[in-house]
Amino acid sequence: MKKIGLLSDTHSHLEEKLFDFFKDCDEIWHAGDIGKFEVVEKLEAFKPFKAVYGNIDGAKVRREFPLDLRFDCEGVDVWITHIGGYPGRYNKRVRELMQENPPDLFICGHSHILKVMPDKKYDLLHINPGACGVHGFHKMKTAIRFDIEEAKIKNLEVIELGLRGAIK
Repeated sequence: MKKIGLLSDTHSHLEEKLFDFFKDCDEIWHAGDIGKFEVVEKLEAFKPFKAVYGNIDGAKVRREFPLDLRFDCEGVDVWITHIGGYPGRYNKRVRELMQENPPDLFICGHSHILKVMPDKKYDLLHINPGACGVHGFHKMKTAIRFDIEEAKIKNLEVIELGLRGAIK
């Protein structure tokens, strides 16, 4: 079993509350728009870390992380990218790749809108953890924690980190 902490769209801001929320996690996954590389350094020092770059990320983050990350976690085929869309509304690039080889779990960020929903067409779970940074139009900063065990996603929890304008 693996416990996963999932976040996106930090835009250079890292909430201290995340470290408590993710303390029992085995890995932290970031779905892009990391911002300053210091965010990477803090998260890598805390737990094993996987990430993709997002549209606001600079050259250093883009050299370190890919556009798409596809891997197996406890029997679940995971695909993380930053700009992906949603079931029924994937962007063209993602839709074409999805038609060839859909994953079990598709994770993206970018929209700043928290969404966890099944995609019946591709038989997968779609997760967008929302945004946990202070830049953007979202009102509430959010992140997600879940377990993967025996090829199943379990115990999914959302944390609200406070209003976007509130830095703590």
